[in-house]
Amino acid sequence: MAKVKTAFFCTNCGAESPKWMGKCTSCGEWNTYTEEVISKESAVRGGSRKKSTNTVKPRLIHEVPKANEQRIASGSAELDRVLGGGIVPGAIMLVGGEPGIGKSTLMLQVALQMKDHQVVYISGEESELQLNMRATRLGIKHPQCYVLTETDTSALFRHLETLNPGLVIIDSIQTLTSPYIESSAGSISQIRECAAEFQRYAKETSTPVILIGHITKEGSLAGPKILEHMVDTVLQFEGDHRHMYRILRAMKNRFGSTSELGIYEMRDTGLREVPNPSELLLSHHEESLSGVTVSATMEGVRPILIETQALVSSAAYGTPQRSATGFDLRRLNMLLAVLEKRCGFRIAAKDVFLNVTGGIRVDDPAIDLGVICAILSSAEDIPVGKKTCFAAEVGLTGEIRPVTRIEQRISEAAKLGFEEVFVSRYNLKGLEKKKFGIQINQVGRIDEVFRLLFA
Repeated sequence: MAKVKTAFFCTNCGAESPKWMGKCTSCGEWNTYTEEVISKESAVRGGSRKKSTNTVKPRLIHEVPKANEQRIASGSAELDRVLGGGIVPGAIMLVGGEPGIGKSTLMLQVALQMKDHQVVYISGEESELQLNMRATRLGIKHPQCYVLTETDTSALFRHLETLNPGLVIIDSIQTLTSPYIESSAGSISQIRECAAEFQRYAKETSTPVILIGHITKEGSLAGPKILEHMVDTVLQFEGDHRHMYRILRAMKNRFGSTSELGIYEMRDTGLREVPNPSELLLSHHEESLSGVTVSATMEGVRPILIETQALVSSAAYGTPQRSATGFDLRRLNMLLAVLEKRCGFRIAAKDVFLNVTGGIRVDDPAIDLGVICAILSSAEDIPVGKKTCFAAEVGLTGEIRPVTRIEQRISEAAKLGFEEVFVSRYNLKGLEKKKFGIQINQVGRIDEVFRLLFA
C-alpha cells in the first residue's frame, strides 16, 4: 500500500507547506494551516493531462486582431447592469452570499430566462426533483435548460463536451471533487483544482461559467483567497433576512465597473427586479414625523433616494449610546463631533440612534447633510418637510461640501415629486436651476441649513 502523503494549506491564501506553522509566510495570518491528503503521483498524471496541444507563440500586443465585444444577455436587467452590459463569453464568475439569501434562486432564474442559449445547471446540493420543484415555483419554462446532479469533474466534462452549452452554472464549487486530488470535497486543494479546471474549460471553449460559493461566518468567500484571483468577476449577493430586498454587488469585475448595484425583491415566486428602488425605499407615511429625512445617493450611475431615521434622547445611563444601522458608525461619531464643536449643539450627553431604511448599507458621503438634519430634527422635535431632499457632504469645519453627479441627484428628486433640495453652494456652477423644476437651496454651512429648516 502506498504511503498516504499529506501537506498543510493556508485557508486564507492557499499557500502550501510540508509542516504546520503558526503564521503563514505568504499572507501573514495566524492559525490558518490545515492538513489535507495529497497524492504526488496523481498530481503528475493531472499535470500531463492539462498540457495543451495548441502551440502558443508570443505576439506583439498591437498585432493582436481586434474583435467587437459581444456580450450575452442574461435575461435579468439588474444582473446585466452589475456585469457591465451582460455576460462576457469565456468569463468565469463567482457568486457568494449567506445561506438562504437566494443565490441558487437567482442563478436558476438566469438559467431559465436565457431561452436563446443552451444552459447546464450543475447542482451538488439539490436533487433533480428538488430543482424541478424550484423551477415550477418560479413559473419559468426553458426547453434547453439541462440539470446535472454530478460532482465528479471528469464526468462533468464528458457531459459538457457532448452538450456544448452556452452557459454553465455550478451550485456550488465546494461540492465538486477532482479525481486528481485525494482530499475530501470542500477542502482547499479540491476547491482550487476544480476552479482551475473550469477556468481552463471556460477559456478554451469561450463558454461562460458561473460558480456559486459559500461564505464564512466572517462574511468572506470560503476557500483559498486565490479563488477570487482566478475568476474574472466576483459578485456578492447580500441582504437582511428580515427584509425582502436583496442587493447584488460586484466586488471584482475585469469587464466592467465595480460601483454598479442590482436590487431584487424576494417573493414567493422568486426574485423580482426593482427598476426604481427609490419608490420602494421611501416610507409613505401620512403625518410629519421628526427625525426623518430623505437623501439622494448614487450607486454607480444610478441615483437612489433613501430615507434616514434618527432618534436623539437623554442618556439613561452614564455613557451615551451611539448606534448606526446601514451607516458607518465612525462617520456618525465624526458628524456628531462637528455638530458639537463647530455648531454649538449640545448632544454629547445624549443617546443617538441612526437607521437607513430598507436594510441597505450606504457609504456615499452625500448623505451627510441628511444625517445631520435628521439628528437635529429629532433633537429639536421639529419635523422636516416631506418634500425636502438633501445631497451634500459635511466637512470637519462645518462647511457644506459639493458632491459628484449633482444633476442626476436633483433630477431624481424632482421626478419623485420633491419640492426642494439642499445642495452645496459650490455645486451649481454653470448649471441652469430652472430646467430641474424644483427649488434648489444653496447652503455653505450647517447653521444656514438649520435656519432655513427650523426658523
